[in-house]
Amino acid sequence: MAEHRLTPEGGAGAQEEQPPARRLPGHIQAALAGAGGLTDSAGQPWAGRSLEGENASIHNFEDDDGTADAGYLAAVSALLTADGDEAAVVASLATARVFVPIVAQLAEEAEGVDGLHADKQADMALVTLKAPDGRLAMPVFSSAGALAAWHPDARPVAVYAARAALSAVAEGAELLVVDPGSEVTFVVRRPAVWALAQQKQWIPAYRDAELAALLRSAAKTRPAVRGLEVLPGAGVAAATASGVRIDGGGPGPELRVVLYLEDGLDAAAVQSLVAGLQNDWSRNVLFGERVDSIEVKLRRAAE
Repeated sequence: MAEHRLTPEGGAGAQEEQPPARRLPGHIQAALAGAGGLTDSAGQPWAGRSLEGENASIHNFEDDDGTADAGYLAAVSALLTADGDEAAVVASLATARVFVPIVAQLAEEAEGVDGLHADKQADMALVTLKAPDGRLAMPVFSSAGALAAWHPDARPVAVYAARAALSAVAEGAELLVVDPGSEVTFVVRRPAVWALAQQKQWIPAYRDAELAALLRSAAKTRPAVRGLEVLPGAGVAAATASGVRIDGGGPGPELRVVLYLEDGLDAAAVQSLVAGLQNDWSRNVLFGERVDSIEVKLRRAAE
């Protein structure tokens, strides 16, 4: 039977369309509201602080040598040898320092000598990318060297990956792309980005027991569905620059749902059934937060 690819807020074939704007959960909005302002990321007020003596340190990375975080490298190495998984890579990012590329962006331009244009004012801007499906992605780098190789003119700003994830949400980016252009490029999808931003553990959708129960509960209301199976989607896997396949770090779809249907359904009935399930799933908050993209594969119950 046919294979349908869906997104959490679309119908059959919706992966070809620009996904609609997604409203941020309240806890993400609260995290954004609490970033910066009169307090630091730990909620401690800036007022009254001294920058003299031992208090002169203005960030956590003054002695950073620019090399990649050992925990992240170990998690990626395990992924390459099939001894680890993408959940472990995301977990390693929870405590890892990464580099965010910042580039100069001309804000105003003035006319110089002999009619030549001269910079009048320049701002520093975060770099964002556009993913193949049209969504914004923020590149981050495990090392200063990887960033320099990708964009020699970009300024590397050291931050914890959780802070980078929060910045990605603020910029409207749904993906973090770790080390683009390197041997191993790892894509952190939206639910994992949100988990990093909240400093919570991320469970892949295809291993999420609570999510699987939700999907099956909705399917049980339709007698034509005789069974449902949850598997990793085709988009979980990625490939290194040298062509080695790895089971993680792909951009999605990360969730495959196999529906086992009774025989004898015509195309219209199948389409109506899939659309109805998609509508039920997409209205659920848990589904919207934990699923980045989904593909539905149809099978006859007798198979």
